[in-house]
Amino acid sequence: MDPDEVRRAWDDVAETYAKRRDPDGSDAALIADLLAELPADPTVLDVGCGDGARTLANLPADAVGLDFSRRGLELAADTVPGPRLVQGEMTALPVADDSVDGITAYHAVFHVPRARHPEVYREFARVLRPGGVALMTLPSGDFETVRRGWMGGSMFFSAPGRQATLDQLAAAGFDDVWTETADDPLGSTTAFAFGRLG
Repeated sequence: MDPDEVRRAWDDVAETYAKRRDPDGSDAALIADLLAELPADPTVLDVGCGDGARTLANLPADAVGLDFSRRGLELAADTVPGPRLVQGEMTALPVADDSVDGITAYHAVFHVPRARHPEVYREFARVLRPGGVALMTLPSGDFETVRRGWMGGSMFFSAPGRQATLDQLAAAGFDDVWTETADDPLGSTTAFAFGRLG
């Protein structure tokens, strides 16, 4: 699927995904761990915010929610009124250099082709201030596929595997990376990576 197809696919499934995912759980609790690593009153960018119930709702009020699905952002505006919402892509974040203290990217990067993941992590590094921390899903498998019937539609998933992802984060400048395992919004267990920018 090309980026426009993925965007349309998210527009199609955004409401179903928001209804089926649990807004609580241990992956949402990881946000408190992220905030503990950041300065007081941090600016946090939530990449792939979707409806905002699981991540954006747990971030400081002046957080920025970014998604490339217009429908996801409409849902976020209703779910979490207050944060700034921006439509954009992870490979070219519409955010200034050195402008945020933290990033969350839950279940987001693996909707970008794995060949472009290094670009995404370089973008994260570009917008983070020195010492900033990103918290993201860490896919365990090496895959690139379109899942038909996912949430009643079709969705693109792509990842290079756990070690390749960790290597790409290091290459982008995240020189302190640690991992946690948590429950994801659809009821399974997922690994997450924290990465501090050197």
